[in-house]
Amino acid sequence: MASPSNTSRRLALVGYGKMGHMIEHLAGSQGFDVVLRLDEFNNAHGKGMTREGFQNVDVAIEFSTPETAGENLIRLAEMGVTCVCGATGWAARQLDEVTAAVQKAGTGLVWSPNFSIGVAVFEKLTTLASQLLADESSYGAWGWEIHHDRKKDAPSGTMIRLVELMKSAGYNRTIDVSSNRAGSHPGTHEIGFDSPADTIVLRHTARSREGFALGALKSARWIMGRQGVYTFEDVLFGARHD
Repeated sequence: MASPSNTSRRLALVGYGKMGHMIEHLAGSQGFDVVLRLDEFNNAHGKGMTREGFQNVDVAIEFSTPETAGENLIRLAEMGVTCVCGATGWAARQLDEVTAAVQKAGTGLVWSPNFSIGVAVFEKLTTLASQLLADESSYGAWGWEIHHDRKKDAPSGTMIRLVELMKSAGYNRTIDVSSNRAGSHPGTHEIGFDSPADTIVLRHTARSREGFALGALKSARWIMGRQGVYTFEDVLFGARHD
């Protein structure tokens, strides 16, 4: 595979829907040149995942579907391609297999259900609130989210991650979770705590896909030259593997 350059970062887009188009729109301003685009037409059944096609690629960004992302990531690792993945719905089934493939190949991967800096901070706040209220039995908790009607997984990967963080922080009571899918909404996530005395609500609302695209491009710059599997939290707050 090509080695990264300070002046030219050659980017492949695996998955070329709305997020892929947004990433391409912003890529030039972030120091990337998009040299390969794979979509449902030229990558049906993985036929576009060839060594020849990726021989001049420095890093790939994968935003396909829950059904295809895991196999795409394994194939990218086998070809020696370092990658960023923002597709959701695949990790519960295939993260261990993908991690093994990346480690065997000696490549790098950043994966996350959400590449928004604001969401990463929101997760930190959710964790802290859950720690502080873990032993306050009068507080019940809920999670709610809404996305556009084309999003296939519900609850979203971000909401699943938020609930996992709450439980890891010691909040072991019931967390009622609900999801809505409607229109073109780019995404809102809400975590709430309610008691007879008061209510605490934490909410993150995305205005557009631009924040997610910029986070993915930031991660693509960061992962070049690194080996192993990381999350967007590692990119922002310090890598656990360093």
